[in-house]
Amino acid sequence: MTNETLQQKYFSAQCLAQLNENIADIKSEVGVSFEFFPPATSAMEETLWNSITRLKTLEPKFVSVTYGANSGTRDRTHDIIKDIRSKTGMVAAPHLTCIDASETELRQIARDYWENDIRSIVALRGDIPEGEANPHMYSTDLVKLLKEEGDFDISVAAYPEKHPEAPNEQFDLDVLKSKFEAGANRAISQFFFDAETFLRFRDKCIKQGIEGEIVPGILPVSNYKTLVKFAGLTNVHVPDWMHKLYQGTDNDPMTRNLIGATIAMDMVKVLNQEGVKDFHFYTLNRSDLSYAICHSLGLRPR
Repeated sequence: MTNETLQQKYFSAQCLAQLNENIADIKSEVGVSFEFFPPATSAMEETLWNSITRLKTLEPKFVSVTYGANSGTRDRTHDIIKDIRSKTGMVAAPHLTCIDASETELRQIARDYWENDIRSIVALRGDIPEGEANPHMYSTDLVKLLKEEGDFDISVAAYPEKHPEAPNEQFDLDVLKSKFEAGANRAISQFFFDAETFLRFRDKCIKQGIEGEIVPGILPVSNYKTLVKFAGLTNVHVPDWMHKLYQGTDNDPMTRNLIGATIAMDMVKVLNQEGVKDFHFYTLNRSDLSYAICHSLGLRPR
């Protein structure tokens, strides 16, 4: 038996032991949801549907599909959402932004979703293209518009470490409160890597009178270098201990995956012990890590 094979067996045994320990610590039933993005190639589409098929067995509360600020990507999102709904029966929630569409177009999109039995939407402002003026609508306006068109189940975004464009923390909390007052059903947080970051944010929301559910967004990390770049753009702090854990793993994807799964498992365990019952996973269209973490939450295929 080679050293590499022995190492794989050792890490697999460690991971299984961690899973069993975490399962024992979960004290209540939990709910999960998963986020995907539209594939750009046929190979990526196959990966997406393989992931959807596998994660469907965990009976998520809903799955969401993102899109960028252009009509081509938006159309792919619409098609995928309708396919997920018709082929799997799962609750499918498209992302909808108001950055690149008029009020009339947004109402047409909402009506089309309603007529196709799509009743859940993730309502976002969207990223403002560089050099362009402020948008004509914001996420709060979009929530109001959707509620006028139908009794949609609406998720919005929350930022435990403050939105990059927010002038201060209080402004960010005020915006979140306005989205709930406009009719949002829940907020899904930006990803984070310290459970205390989310718990402190939740406490601040309560003090502001924000009573809606705040669902933590969990990003299992498989590509650390990409994460660091993305975190820098989204105002997400990457702790020093994460840098140390991933050192020397550039050419070792198996170890990176085990580290990423373990970090996420530890976070959901702590959050669950603090009363969090729902978790939203940013899957990056791959099922392995999210599936393993859900296993640690006690979820089983049905």
